[in-house]
Amino acid sequence: LSFHGITVYLIDYPEYFDNQELYSNSSSVSNSEKFAFFSLAALYAAEAIGVKPDILHCNDWHTSIACYFAKHQQNLAHYYDQTKSVLSIHNAAFQGVEHILEVPCISEAQSHLYTENGYLNLLKTGLLHADKICPVSPTYAQEIATSLGSHGIHDIIGYRQNDVKGILNGCDYAQWDPTTDPILCAQYSHQDLTGKVSCKADLQEMFGLPVENSVPLFGMVCRTTIQKGFGFLLPILEQLMQHNLQLVIVGTGEYSITSELARIANKYPQQFVFIEDFKPDYAHKVEAGADFFLMPSQFEPCGLNQMYSLAYGTIPIVRGVGGLKDTVTDVDQPQGNGFVFIEPTPEELLGTIRKALLLYHEFPSKIVQIRKRGMQQLFTWDIAAQTYLNLYKSM
Repeated sequence: LSFHGITVYLIDYPEYFDNQELYSNSSSVSNSEKFAFFSLAALYAAEAIGVKPDILHCNDWHTSIACYFAKHQQNLAHYYDQTKSVLSIHNAAFQGVEHILEVPCISEAQSHLYTENGYLNLLKTGLLHADKICPVSPTYAQEIATSLGSHGIHDIIGYRQNDVKGILNGCDYAQWDPTTDPILCAQYSHQDLTGKVSCKADLQEMFGLPVENSVPLFGMVCRTTIQKGFGFLLPILEQLMQHNLQLVIVGTGEYSITSELARIANKYPQQFVFIEDFKPDYAHKVEAGADFFLMPSQFEPCGLNQMYSLAYGTIPIVRGVGGLKDTVTDVDQPQGNGFVFIEPTPEELLGTIRKALLLYHEFPSKIVQIRKRGMQQLFTWDIAAQTYLNLYKSM
């Protein structure tokens, strides 16, 4: 098929792909086998149609093993002997670990694989054989070189350190632009924030909160997992309810988290709404209607919601990790565009939220300045694409 002038070839193998789910729940087919097969099939398909790439760009554990196949698979290595490979790491916590017997398209006898006690690690195999490794932010590239922040890949990252380059993801401003966003009840810009007041009222009304512009509204849209900082937020949530604020959280995920969010929301219905669901419309409305956006992540390879928040004049409150550190500067700094805390504790998050509340109530003009400053910052894919292109050319 053709997509914007680009020819796209589709690979099918009904035993693996004849369902609606990306990930397999079947005991007869492992996800590692499914994605390893796809990676191998893609390489054979390129050879079959006569496409010999200069660059093979793979992402995460799902296709990382293609970097290995291109160098070591019998009947393929010669075809790809001039091809260089790049492996982007979006989240090193997921590595595609499976017993090698569960991945029949790979023989136990094949060498150069990364295995431990008979278990194949697809991500680590890719990291060993990719020519360049690209974590999705410069800070995340530093973090995965440490034992604390690497999810166990720091040994390989240290070994390959000269080939590691963090490149910050870009934001799709065609979809995330408050001056044109069709989902919003009113559009606005950094030159005229009037529409943002309307969006706040719309969000409050939609989720059943009192429509009061003077009450600061905090928003959060994410997977409800420990990674996203709920280990910091849940212990202080009822303390937050003692302040004059409103909170909207939208997301799905771990039951232990969603059940506690639902319990507290039921206890404070005039202040806190939890929506256990995800719809794109919700994300846009929260980004536009909230005054502050919470991202107290345990770790965050890049993050996009802080970029959306800045674009929509919604001040991010983040933990200074990964891409959050690369995009959000604390308001105490000359070009501050958000609130940043470092220590991974509930108390630090609570203190940072209280700092935001103080600024909101006592220095409203400074809040407006911070909003406008953030709205004029751009983290475009043009910048990321040029960085990747330079990397490709250097290879």
